[in-house]
Amino acid sequence: MKITTWNVNSLNVRLPQVQNWLAEHQPDVLALQELKLDQDKYPVAALQMMGWHTVWSGQKTYNGVAIISRTEPQDVHTGLPNLPDDPQRRVIAATINGVRVINVYCVNGEALDSPKFQYKEQWFAALNEFVRDELARHEKLVLLGDFNIAPADADCYDPEKWHEKIHCSSIERQWFQNLLNLDLTDSLRQIHPEGAFYTWFDYRGAMFQRGLGLRIDHLLISPALSAVLQDVAVDLAARGQERPSDHAPVTAVFDL
Repeated sequence: MKITTWNVNSLNVRLPQVQNWLAEHQPDVLALQELKLDQDKYPVAALQMMGWHTVWSGQKTYNGVAIISRTEPQDVHTGLPNLPDDPQRRVIAATINGVRVINVYCVNGEALDSPKFQYKEQWFAALNEFVRDELARHEKLVLLGDFNIAPADADCYDPEKWHEKIHCSSIERQWFQNLLNLDLTDSLRQIHPEGAFYTWFDYRGAMFQRGLGLRIDHLLISPALSAVLQDVAVDLAARGQERPSDHAPVTAVFDL
């Protein structure tokens, strides 16, 4: 079973790339973040014509998440129960072929002294509670998406420059660790314990061409999936396309 996460940074702009990627790579699940589309603007017909099933939670300008799959998603859920009044569309979950897929576009936070950072803290606490409850119900679970957190210095091209800055601060890394403490495994680091595997490259400064990025897109997996994990790869070719997203797709392969 092949499961991929990809922040597309506007599906309206990137739809042809997504369609081509689906046709070429044929994943079982593709989780998208940052759709930047209203609910009624989502290209459901275009995907269905290609033979894909899809569920989504759209929001124009910012946010929006979707799950695209070979088989029809079951038990679809959106949002975080502990943040019932949150207007931002950042979470969608569904069960596909017996695997619970929780797709998240986590809060950026802007800066450590920003009110948006306080929202990020509240949001991650609510996410932790939600995932804990979902793990109690689903043995096979993957929490994936754009976390906006680089978990360790190895996940940052310049740890000194980014020290205690947004995405790389100690407190954010603790929130990430809190999720791992629920008995989840960072799938990429299970396969590749060391090395740089960046998934986001700033558009400015030719950062992609220079190989300077952060690893902020992750697939965290339950023990049942960790036991059958075969490979994890970052698709840098997708990031190198014309008019690309600033994120690269990340794919985990399971023997299911």
